Amino acid sequence: MAEVARIDKWLWATRVFKTRSLAADACKNGRVTINGINVKPSHTIKAGETVSVKKSPITYSFKVLKCIEQRVGAKLLPEIYENVTDAKQYELLEMSRISGFIDRSRGTGRPTKKDRRALDSFADPVMFGFEDEDDD
Repeated sequence: MAEVARIDKWLWATRVFKTRSLAADACKNGRVTINGINVKPSHTIKAGETVSVKKSPITYSFKVLKCIEQRVGAKLLPEIYENVTDAKQYELLEMSRISGFIDRSRGTGRPTKKDRRALDSFADPVMFGFEDEDDD
């Protein structure tokens, strides 16, 4: 087992990204940091470092336990890294799934009638405490 590994290969091998080229692109575009510093795809990592990956809408954080460059099965991942992502990030992810409109992708067109109704039911006035005032 190697003591160091390239960050793009490690991200691919640990199944954070589907392909190595996607991992390399994320590094080039500043979406991957190690201990708070932006890195290039060729940067080497060691055990004990913290890798942060921005995947819209949240930032995942992983503590490196082993350095690998060959893809492994999903069952072996707990031996490779520890997920130290903040719980608030997962709440943000859940909110974006519920609403569907927080980070609408450019070029997807305008919302359909079904989308608008889902947004209206999500932003129901009762939810914000604006119930009918004529109950008196």
